[in-house]
Amino acid sequence: MVSTTSYSKTLSGVWRSLRDIHQHREMLGLLVRRDLKARYKDSALGFLWTLIRPLTQLAIYYIVIGKFLSAERGIPDFAIYIFTGLTAYSLFSEIIGGSTASIVGNAGLIKKVYLPREVFPLASVGSALFNFGIQLIILIVATLAIGKPPLTVELLYAIPSLLVLLIFGTAIGLLLAAANVYLRDIQYLVEVLLLILLWASPVVYSWQMVKDFAGEGLLLELYTNTPVTLAVLGFQKAFWVGGSETAAYPDDLLLRLVIAIGVGIVLLFGFQRIFSRLQGNFAQEL
Repeated sequence: MVSTTSYSKTLSGVWRSLRDIHQHREMLGLLVRRDLKARYKDSALGFLWTLIRPLTQLAIYYIVIGKFLSAERGIPDFAIYIFTGLTAYSLFSEIIGGSTASIVGNAGLIKKVYLPREVFPLASVGSALFNFGIQLIILIVATLAIGKPPLTVELLYAIPSLLVLLIFGTAIGLLLAAANVYLRDIQYLVEVLLLILLWASPVVYSWQMVKDFAGEGLLLELYTNTPVTLAVLGFQKAFWVGGSETAAYPDDLLLRLVIAIGVGIVLLFGFQRIFSRLQGNFAQEL
């Protein structure tokens, strides 16, 4: 009886938060546009930097990792392979990084105006999605340029992969945004962890290399079933046509993605409730 009552209160709290966010959806849109404009304010190239940054990153990894360290051996269309993984990872990284600093970064507004506090991390999700869209267009154009467009049924893997990144990114971002108000070292720790996560995901090396190293077992399963790894593999399955015949993927990748979405939704509900409980003292702490 107690657990049923608690469950009902949780759902009621989540519903109130969603309704409040919906009522302030115009403000959320304004915050997204403000974040995008502020990022490249007074810059001569403006939004072109959203193209330059990922392309520069791709060039570095392709030349240093692919050519100098010979990582491209056995990985066809290595540039497409890397950029596919970077596109997925960058979305998650930007959501987490932006969300973590979102409450502290908007301290002045939070002290003066009432808004559902969730709109600030959600604004970071919105701006990250905008940049992701630009990178995705670059990726698709690149596949067309080499004559291997992702026009297969496996393109559908992109949908659950994107959902995994969005759901887990939003959930973790809400938790970290609240925690960063009380412990400011969180945002610096997150920067380090995101750097580790890049190299802990199959972006510049293949999942098969991890399998060969770790072998079949618990370690491989733990590595494979992390949200970013699953999403990166799903994006590779969807957009990396050059590896369709030679690349190795974990069994039941689609099922793993669906399960991850379910787990992520549970975490999203739970972390939103934690955020809701902690937000009462945000103004005082800021």
